Amino acid sequence: MKKLITITLLLFITTFANSQIIRAELTATGLTCSMCSKATYNQLISIAEVEKVEPDLNNTTFIIHFKSNTPVTISNLKKKVEDAGFAVGELVVLFKLDKQVAENNTSFLLDNNTYTFMDTKTSTLSGEVKLKILDKGFVVDKEYKKFLKMTKQYPSYVNTNKNTYHIKTL
Repeated sequence: MKKLITITLLLFITTFANSQIIRAELTATGLTCSMCSKATYNQLISIAEVEKVEPDLNNTTFIIHFKSNTPVTISNLKKKVEDAGFAVGELVVLFKLDKQVAENNTSFLLDNNTYTFMDTKTSTLSGEVKLKILDKGFVVDKEYKKFLKMTKQYPSYVNTNKNTYHIKTL
């Protein structure tokens, strides 16, 4: 019985520790009408870990609120926007961090995803922090090409592992 309680407690702590992504601000490209926005909204709201989606039609932006204590899969956001027939132009994610060192080419692991800092001033991040995803498919092509030219400084940027993301503090 004591082992069962210990295991249950550990699972609860693990789930709680993994719930560090609070929300995301996603800008979609290619939206031309309210039907386009509605199709994208319907795709985003269908993601299991999404609690609610707030569309901003003027800026083609969607604020995505995630369920608490639920691991978030960033790649699902991109896939769902693409399933609606559009592309992600920008993705800014609000993380809740506790004394995370932000330094170029350093990484942290969250929900089986690796997040690597690049083009970031060295600092220690605590509380709610906005981080921009910089990988292909999460930024416009012009910005991606700019970062691609910096591969000597950020060698992991050319890595296309689906569980690895490059981030920048805002």
